Amino acid sequence: MMIRLLVPMLLALLVCQAALAAPAAVTREAQREVAVTIYNGNLGLVRDVREARLPAGQSEVQFTDVATQIDPTTVHLQSLTDPAGLAILEQNYEYDLLSSQKLLEKYVGRTVRLYGSDGTYHDATLLSTAGPVFEINGEVHLGHYGRIVLPALPENLVATPTLVWLLRNRADRAQRIEASYLTGGITWKADYVLVLDAADERAGLTGWVTIDNKSGATYRDAGVKLVAGDVHRAEEPRRAARALEIAAKAADAASREFASEAFFEYHLYTLDGRTTIKDNQTKQLSLLSAADVPVRKQLIYYGAQDYYRTAWGVPVSNQKVGVYIDIRNTAANRLGVPLPRGKVRVYKADSSGSQQFVGEDWVEHTPRDEQVRIRTGNAFDVVGERVQKEWRKVSEHAWEVEWEITLRNHKTADQVVTVIEPVPGDWQVLSSSHRFEKVDSGTLKYEIPMPKEAAVKLQYRVRVRS
Repeated sequence: MMIRLLVPMLLALLVCQAALAAPAAVTREAQREVAVTIYNGNLGLVRDVREARLPAGQSEVQFTDVATQIDPTTVHLQSLTDPAGLAILEQNYEYDLLSSQKLLEKYVGRTVRLYGSDGTYHDATLLSTAGPVFEINGEVHLGHYGRIVLPALPENLVATPTLVWLLRNRADRAQRIEASYLTGGITWKADYVLVLDAADERAGLTGWVTIDNKSGATYRDAGVKLVAGDVHRAEEPRRAARALEIAAKAADAASREFASEAFFEYHLYTLDGRTTIKDNQTKQLSLLSAADVPVRKQLIYYGAQDYYRTAWGVPVSNQKVGVYIDIRNTAANRLGVPLPRGKVRVYKADSSGSQQFVGEDWVEHTPRDEQVRIRTGNAFDVVGERVQKEWRKVSEHAWEVEWEITLRNHKTADQVVTVIEPVPGDWQVLSSSHRFEKVDSGTLKYEIPMPKEAAVKLQYRVRVRS
């Protein structure tokens, strides 16, 4: 009678031990939803939802196919089906990936079997993987003696990076579990293309998002969000921030466009629809497209503050005149959306109609209703020359300086050159050949009309006090 009572108890104990010895594997095949929020600074927030049947009580679960560059200190696990019924008792990150070299390293000092080409074999002790080195019948053999066969797969080697949890589950049932974590190796950037019209007054602007994924994981049919802004990160690893997890909600399927919204002190761009981001893949997605955008081309001639403190004579001969394109990021100009930082490349059609590259520049994070200024290069046919006509020290902390700036327009059309003169300290314009504007406490500005194929001289005298 006692034996009949003990048998079921022993069987139940054996079943429980077997369950603990063979952890349940929650693989990518069980994935039901994945969303990725990507930051500019080589950082991604992954939200991975999978469906699995977890036994009641205490059990070990392997969550496989996570990113190889995961920060394990940021992992957060929850049950979406029964949040209060699932608890993590222990968490491990297994990243010792399976390879022939790793297998040999695990068997150093242990017995392996070496098979020759004729099918015979020898039992040998692996002394070192460098060579390798074997001991066979008391003799040391260098190099490959034959095909190496191992008796079993060592512990703690995994085919893919794996999170291993010791869980306590309330009920034996199928449920959806969500793992979220931060990973390195994934980033994004914005690139823009600006195509000017013949008069340099209108342009077409397109923006592209480039995602570079080297995180060590593939995100299939993922909801994608992008965060534009300067997110501060602590130097030491930290626990996952719940505030960041808000950004990982997946977007509903819709058109292939990015919707923008303010998020904390940043901007969040959500892809309407889903896409697959493969490991070691660079993917481009359309960010924006606007036609017939009003633009303003400016020719700007910049000075320098240190011209006023020393008798330079001729500090810069044939100084370049910069070419700039200004755009107001407003709804009236068919834009009015937050523009993330990126590189803009400018094109214009030549006389044959072929688009030619005319310059590129960086665009910083630009809110709506702000101005974007793009420097395309230097003017070829409009040049400037600066001569210091006089410099004298009138007191201990005061100087009088007179400048003559000659601008020459070799184009067959009239131009306007903006002259920007930074003036330091406390200053006063004593005389000027052209009307000027005091933009701020340290800037003098001129708008100089330039007739075609002509030269114009600008002269002004200032008194500067330090």
